[in-house]
Amino acid sequence: MSEPTDLTQKAEKLDAGDELASKRAEFVLDGPEGAVYLDGNSLGALPVAVPGRVADVVGRQWGEMRIRSWTESGWWTAPERIGDRIAPLVGAAAGQIVVGDSTSVNVFKALVGAVRLAQENGPGRDEILVDATTFPTDGYIAGSAARMTGCALRPVEPSEVPGALGERTAAVLLNHVDYRTGRLHDLPSLTAAVHAAGAYAVWDLCHSAGALPVGLDAHGVDLAVGCTYKYLNGGPGSPAYLYVRADLQDRFDSPLPGWNSHAEPFGMRSAYTPAEGAVRGRVGTPDILSMLALEAALEVWDGVTVEAVRAKSLALTDFFLECVGEYVPEGRMECLTPLPHAERGSQVALRCADAGPVMRRLIDRGVVGDFRHPDVLRFGFTPLYVGFADVERAARVLAEELR
Repeated sequence: MSEPTDLTQKAEKLDAGDELASKRAEFVLDGPEGAVYLDGNSLGALPVAVPGRVADVVGRQWGEMRIRSWTESGWWTAPERIGDRIAPLVGAAAGQIVVGDSTSVNVFKALVGAVRLAQENGPGRDEILVDATTFPTDGYIAGSAARMTGCALRPVEPSEVPGALGERTAAVLLNHVDYRTGRLHDLPSLTAAVHAAGAYAVWDLCHSAGALPVGLDAHGVDLAVGCTYKYLNGGPGSPAYLYVRADLQDRFDSPLPGWNSHAEPFGMRSAYTPAEGAVRGRVGTPDILSMLALEAALEVWDGVTVEAVRAKSLALTDFFLECVGEYVPEGRMECLTPLPHAERGSQVALRCADAGPVMRRLIDRGVVGDFRHPDVLRFGFTPLYVGFADVERAARVLAEELR
């Protein structure tokens, strides 16, 4: 057992003053001597309410009530109801978010829908800008959307977007937080620049929703998508969500019209007439088991503000960087995550030549982060269940392995 240090004592004081500390008990986690889980930016921990809720959905709602549960258990309205539960976490009013499908499917719907909105406004909008540092799937889908809509695809760094916009730009697909480095991009100013060029902004919130304020409504974002299995703790493969700003919904033309988004879903019409509101974002039958598990998981947000989560996130990442600076041998690694708070998400990415083997050894010792090829260690900080003692221990074990 290592001797106490000034930083271990500081961690104890920070934990004692943590207003979110009680939330830790709402998750299934190892005890204080167990694993330090710093991979919630890939898969959030299991909320304690979820197993019982899923058992009820399977055993009673499905097993006993069967088809009646579509109405009596609220299955049919779950996509919009859970969307309204997510809305405050991303700064959106009710009625603008629908839950369902994967992030990839929703990126496709949002991006094609954005291009159609732009092209409806007038001719000549035949270019899509995409974040050049994006998660690969977003790039693949942007390429497919460009082919489908007759647009050219132009990858650009987020910082270069204002200078790349022009009269041809139809839509811009950007990530709020870079998945590899944890860099937080300037959503307000980039959205404003896109609008000034007459184009539409689509934001991927996978690495920001549930970790920091987003402000979709306040900043006039047009469309946004996000997953729910990271900071929202919905579970592996939990359904994603689609945000369409209220004043655009009557013009949103989804490239995936399905019976669930029809104005008369049980009318079985041969012609498609879209429903009003966020329901237009639906496609097929909702994935009820994972969707209701997500609904239970979202209960951990009761009584919590995103602002409090953001304050703790920054304190955790600041403290981790302080501990790394104190413990890790100089020159052994490079921090890729920006130091300014305005540019930092809720993860820290560190570069070292032997990152893969280092992460395997960390996991063997109970410090769970992840590795991104070829040389990046990623540590995600989920403020609802990560404490400052966790952070200090992780940095100390990291330093020991790097020596």
